[in-house]
Parts: sequence; C-alpha cells; structure tokens
Amino acid sequence: MGKQVVAFQATMQMMADQFPGAFAGYSLEVEESHQRSKVDTSGTAKAIVGSFRQLGIDFSDDKIRKVRDPMAQIDHMHVPENALQGHAFHTYSLRSPDGTVAFQFQHNVCGREIYAEGSVDAVLFLHSQIQQQSQQRLFSMIDVLRAGSMR
Repeated sequence: MGKQVVAFQATMQMMADQFPGAFAGYSLEVEESHQRSKVDTSGTAKAIVGSFRQLGIDFSDDKIRKVRDPMAQIDHMHVPENALQGHAFHTYSLRSPDGTVAFQFQHNVCGREIYAEGSVDAVLFLHSQIQQQSQQRLFSMIDVLRAGSMR
C-alpha cells in the first residue's frame, strides 16, 4: 500500500490507456530487487509491465529479472546494506529499435514505512466512508489516492 508507488502504477496505466502503442518496437529490461525471503516476482513490476505491453512493448513477466543475492543487490542495484532485509528497488529500461532513444523509470524503497503509512491512510479513508454512510462497499488504493486525504 505504498501510496506513491500505487500513484506511479496508476500513472503508467493512464499513460497506457491514453497512448496505446506509443512505445511499439522498443525493447524493455526490468530488474526488481527485494529481500532474499521474497521468492515470487514483484506484483508491482508485473503491473508496470502490463502497462508497457499496452504501450506496445512485447515483453512477458518471465523476463523480469529478480535480484535476490545480497552482493548483487548492493553492487548492481545499489541497495544500502542496512536495507537488505526490507526493500523494493525496481528499474524499467526502454530502448528504441535503433538504439538512439532510451527511457528509464525507477522506484526504490528502503524499509517498510511507506507501506505502513499507506495502510493507515487506507484505514482512515475507510473510516470516513463508513461515517459518510457510503453505499459503495469495495474500494481500491486508487480511491484512497483520489480522495486526497493522505497524511
């Protein structure tokens, strides 16, 4: 529930919805680093890759490079040693077919505070919905972001 990460995901989805195929022909490399205990591929990386697919890039989730080795995390991904037990570093690198244009998107999180803050904001948002007697019963983190009442 990292609100800024969710906002980035939503922004990428909006770009994909507004400009489908804008990066057709580009190549994509995705690297994500999380603490060694995380075995699965990052859901955030998969969501961002989904947006890139809509933007015209041929890329499957199994091409996402998971970095779990602490030395590679420090040396290659530049994860601070004190964050090895709790971090989320993601890099999305795009290159044009002729190699003359490159884009890179990156989001790096050290620790877990960002997720706790987002969870608290979600609880406060849900409380406000109950107080307002909202008829809606299912909300997403995007609803929390749109409400703009984050602390």
